Amino acid sequence: MVSTINKTQLYPSRIDLPKDCRLEVTGLLNQTLAATLDLKTQTKQAHWNVRGMNFYQLHELFDEMAAELEEYTDMVAERVTALAGKAMGTARIAASKSILPEYPLDAISGVEHVTALADRYAVYGKHLREAIDTTDEMGDADTADLYTEISRTIDLRLWFLEAHLV
Repeated sequence: MVSTINKTQLYPSRIDLPKDCRLEVTGLLNQTLAATLDLKTQTKQAHWNVRGMNFYQLHELFDEMAAELEEYTDMVAERVTALAGKAMGTARIAASKSILPEYPLDAISGVEHVTALADRYAVYGKHLREAIDTTDEMGDADTADLYTEISRTIDLRLWFLEAHLV
């Protein structure tokens, strides 16, 4: 699903990717930016509010995961600007454009938070894999590579989360 965020404006650039390609890719990247920001804040929600026997381990895990997502927001936003687009990364934009469901604010136990995050990491991971294919087909190997790099870690984190649910 390519977003309509930022599909009308590009700054002047000497980058050799066609304008139509850059418009589509920056729209997709801005959709990813919104989802990444949203996932980071949802992960912090779990970090702050988890309770129970595995509190410390999950508290630390969720914080680590949120820090990774923070790095990815910067990587994605910088790719938008490298393609001469405008990164759209405010909290309000993220809230209105994210592909993720709202976080269950009544989650308390570790299992509830792990389940909620696993559900969201799965949606996000699927988005990333679709974006790899889309940007590769459009001839933007660099953006496809960026998505691949992020996807590997997201899949690893989903595995970590699911391992807690067995």
